[in-house]
Amino acid sequence: MEKLWVLVFSVVLAWSAINPADYFTWFLEVLPAIIGLLVLLATRKSFPLTGLVYVLILVHCIILMVGGHYTYAEVPLFDWIRDSFGLARNNYDKVGHFAQGFVPAMVAREILIRKQIVLVRSWLNFLVVCFCLAFSAFYELVEWFVAVATGNAAEAFLGTQGYIWDTQSDMAFALIGAVAALLLLGRLHDCQLQRAGYIVAMDGEGRDY
Repeated sequence: MEKLWVLVFSVVLAWSAINPADYFTWFLEVLPAIIGLLVLLATRKSFPLTGLVYVLILVHCIILMVGGHYTYAEVPLFDWIRDSFGLARNNYDKVGHFAQGFVPAMVAREILIRKQIVLVRSWLNFLVVCFCLAFSAFYELVEWFVAVATGNAAEAFLGTQGYIWDTQSDMAFALIGAVAALLLLGRLHDCQLQRAGYIVAMDGEGRDY
């Protein structure tokens, strides 16, 4: 599983680096994926994650690398969707920001449960959503800093496409992604945690995680 994960990551990364739309934008977009890979490699023995979370992280990395290759405003499939449905913009960036909430939600959920930081399910869900919103807001601040520091060179990285509410909608999609992850994958995640022996304590109402 680990070798397959690294193989898929490496192949997509290599593809994304071949004649991207703009190398500066490519670097900015794929850098979080590369950092994520290094973190996973450093923690694979001390804190191995569940298979579900590893797969989700890989999918998120692929989303980043596809966006890096084409730029988020020019992904061909979403150009076709824009033109076919008469939309005002290429919305691939919204997929990225949805994933920015969906995937970190499961990562945060696993850490909070396994480290026994939060033992009440309702508080667990609340804090996971708060973390994802904070992470999304932090990323928007990073985009702002890059734009100020590099000027027009960061236009493709921002991918606003003239939409004045782009920052707010990005965070809204991250919020939707975080809530969707908890609703759709919570039980499956619990099962994987239980099989791995990571289910601990009670949620304050007499029910196991």
